[in-house]
This record gives sequence, structure tokens and C-alpha cells, in this order.
Amino acid sequence: MRTQVGIVGAGPAGLTLAHLLHLEGIDSVVLEDRGREYVEARIRAGVLEQGTVDLLRATGVGERMDREGIVHRGVYMQFDGERHHLDFRALTGRSIVIYGQTEVVKDLIVARLATDRPLYFEVGDVTIHELETDRPRIRFRHDGAAHELECDVIAGCDGFHGVCRPSIPAGLLTGFSREYPFGWLGILAQAPVSSDELVYAHNERGFALLSLRTPELGRLYIQCRPDENLAEWPDERVWEELQARLGLPGWTLAEGPVLEKGVTGMRSYVAEPMQFGNLFLAGDAAHIVPPTGAKGLNLAISDVRVLAEALVDWYRTGSRAALDGYSERCLRRVWRCEHFSWWMTSMLHRSPGADPFELKLQLSQLRYVTSSEAAMRSLAENYVGLESA
Repeated sequence: MRTQVGIVGAGPAGLTLAHLLHLEGIDSVVLEDRGREYVEARIRAGVLEQGTVDLLRATGVGERMDREGIVHRGVYMQFDGERHHLDFRALTGRSIVIYGQTEVVKDLIVARLATDRPLYFEVGDVTIHELETDRPRIRFRHDGAAHELECDVIAGCDGFHGVCRPSIPAGLLTGFSREYPFGWLGILAQAPVSSDELVYAHNERGFALLSLRTPELGRLYIQCRPDENLAEWPDERVWEELQARLGLPGWTLAEGPVLEKGVTGMRSYVAEPMQFGNLFLAGDAAHIVPPTGAKGLNLAISDVRVLAEALVDWYRTGSRAALDGYSERCLRRVWRCEHFSWWMTSMLHRSPGADPFELKLQLSQLRYVTSSEAAMRSLAENYVGLESA
């Protein structure tokens, strides 16, 4: 088999890259180890930055997003028994859209299938080879048969636990990481919306987040241990804790049947550089952010937008300058988002055994970012997505 760009992974990064390349007449093959049903069902991020929204809309895959997505002008920050609104539209002229990653993936799969170009699910035994040559190869099994795919370049969009990053020879990558001593217990609940916009709550019991996926589906989180045993969290206890952390006099958190429940550990990670030879890493394959800043999906889309532009330039001009500068260009935004996500996480979560000094610092910072226009604008422009980084 032969293609121009071999793409490992059919998440938002891989599918968006394939779509962008197709629009420019560049061929690709997309390989995914999971089945289509699994890929379209996994619950992930749900906040789209303005730039992500604009890209999906401009490339013809934003119709359903525009119809079903929920535009939010800002968010609420809650602490010390009070809720404060940050109006992103007023502060930056931009906003965010609530539209689940699962829905983005569904739209991109439909767009890919409409091109009649290869998208293989349930691929196994994926390995990549000859990355330092002009004909890198991907070997894999599909439908019981072995295949070899010859490419010009390979895009590693296969997530943190994928095969692409570990295929770079030892000693050539530097990993920067931080593990957080807490996780998020998240639920998807059939419950009506309790707030017109997201609520980030700082509480002495721990952090909580009120979000949604649709007007009828709530997505809520509470800070917990990263190794929390879900068996110790029946639905009644989850709702009780959410009520305690989010509750305010005169305001009611609507409850409903819990459809999904899970615990997610939190980490920060960056691999440098994001390329080796003719392999280019994108999305979670190259970096992980804690979810507090809503950056993971948006960073993945930003990566492949940069990569697509570089590939188009290479195929049209023969110059590798943009390709060779891919990692450096992406990492500027990656580290800005890493810092923002770390900062939001540090400001809102209670560390195990946190002393009163830390609590006072958090409250001081929260008061500042909800009272100073300069501080509010800084948070807002990072949240809706910096136009450049």
C-alpha cells in the first residue's frame, strides 16, 4: 500500500488532519486500533475554543455543531459562598462552544467516509519503521491480514499510550511531566441544566465543576483521589457531595439518573521535540494537560492545523522549512496551555493535607481574578484560546 501521509489514530487529531489534507488534495490513510462504535462513544472533552469552532466551520464540518452546540459567553467562578461571572465575550470579543468531543469525532468520521478515502478501524499490531528515510512505513494487521503502508510522512495521533512516541529512539526525546495528587470523579447525568454557563467551584471539601453536554445531559465532576474506588461512590453519595460543593442559598442543583461514572487521574506531560525524521506527533501523543483549563482537544486541533499547513507548503514548494519548524511552532502554544492548565488546577483544587496558608493564597488569587479587569481578561483570553502563542 502507498499513500502520502500515514495517520495513526482516528481521534480528533488524526481525523481533523485527514480532513484538512483532503481539502488540499493530499492523500492519507487513517489507522485506528479501536472499533468505530467505541470511538464514537467514548466521553471526553466538551469545550471548544473559538479557534477550533472557526476551523470546523470553515472546513465544512461545523453544521451540526452550529445547530446543536451551546454557545457560552463565559464561566462562573465560585468560592467563599459566592458565584462570580467572567464574561469572555465582553473581555475578548470571543466565546466558547459546548459540543462534546464524541460529536466532533462523529462529524469528522462522516466527512472522512464521504471522501471514500481509507479509514481502517480495529487495526492491530501497528509498528512504524524507517522514520529517518523518505519512505517511512507502517506495518499492521487488519481483517486477519498483514499489511505494509509506505508513506512520505507519518502523523502520530494515537494518544499518550500509542505506539508512535515510543518508536522514537531512546535518548532523543525529553519528557517533562507532573503528576497531581488528585483526580476527577466524573458523571454523565440525565438532568436538566442548573446553570446557563459552566461553574468552577473552589470548596474546602475539594474542587467541583458543573458542565453539560446538551440541555438534557449534565457533565459534573468532583475532586477525589486518583485511585478512588468507584464502588465507594454510589449515586446518592456523588449527588450529596456535588450539592455540598456547588450549593448556594437560593440556587438548586438539578439531579437525575447517572448514565456514566468514572475516575480520571490528572497529569501534565510534554515531549520535546514533537518530531523525529518523518514522524510528527500531535495531540495526546505529544502532550497531556489536566482538564481544568479545557485545553486537551483544542491543543490537538491546533497541532494538526500547524502540521497540515506545513505539509501543504512542502508538497507545493518542496521546502521543508515549515515541516522542520513544526515542533518549535507547536510547543510555544503547548507550553502556554500547560501553564494555564496548571495554574487553573493549582488555584481551584485542594492538595491532600493542604495547610491554611495554601487556602488563603487560593482565595486571594480567586478574588483577584474576579475583581481585576486585567486579571479577568488574562484568564478569558487563555480560556477562549490565544490567537497566537
